[in-house]
Amino acid sequence: MMDMIRENVRTLKAQLPAGVFLEAAAKTRSPAEVADAIAAGVDLIGENYVQEGQAVYETVNGRVPLHFIGHLQRNKAKQAVEIFDMIETLDSLRLARELDRHAANMGKVIPVLVEINSGREPQKYGILPEDLESFLQQAALLEHIAVQGLMTMGPFTGDPELARPYFQETKACFERAGQLTLPNVEMRHLSMGMTSSYQVAIEEGATIVRIGTRIFGPRP
Repeated sequence: MMDMIRENVRTLKAQLPAGVFLEAAAKTRSPAEVADAIAAGVDLIGENYVQEGQAVYETVNGRVPLHFIGHLQRNKAKQAVEIFDMIETLDSLRLARELDRHAANMGKVIPVLVEINSGREPQKYGILPEDLESFLQQAALLEHIAVQGLMTMGPFTGDPELARPYFQETKACFERAGQLTLPNVEMRHLSMGMTSSYQVAIEEGATIVRIGTRIFGPRP
């Protein structure tokens, strides 16, 4: 397993331009697999569930940043602030206030990315592109979260080219947000693209790509 992961990571890293971070999407993967990915040279570990993040917390042990990349329920916010180095899926002001409250109690500032619902899908979480500026103006008032960029999932499709318009929309949001002068808001990271679409995402400006299957192989 280690040899496969090492080779997959080596191949991916060779394809990524300078400044693009390889995030291993570790959903359902064991701590041993996560340890192998870290040893192979991934830049970040991304977990979809707080419980799974807790399971690999000791394995990661600060060697690489541990990011939360799933939908975060407010009742898990305290634990998430304790475990993760960044929350990539800030999708509401209520969650922002909850994260801010717990971070304040811990005497820390938690970095976040704002999730953009680039497909405007009613069943999906995230901030609509047209609501982003208003959202950031309110989030900027929270002193214990630091908005460091945007992320998007985009509608799931087998054809990566069909994802391109959603990546383009999110990049446009990123550029508009970068022109705002707000405290605690800085557009540094753009997290877009997964195993099927990361190459298109990079072409459209992604600085973080979230790769699972291309690193770990198919889930059992």
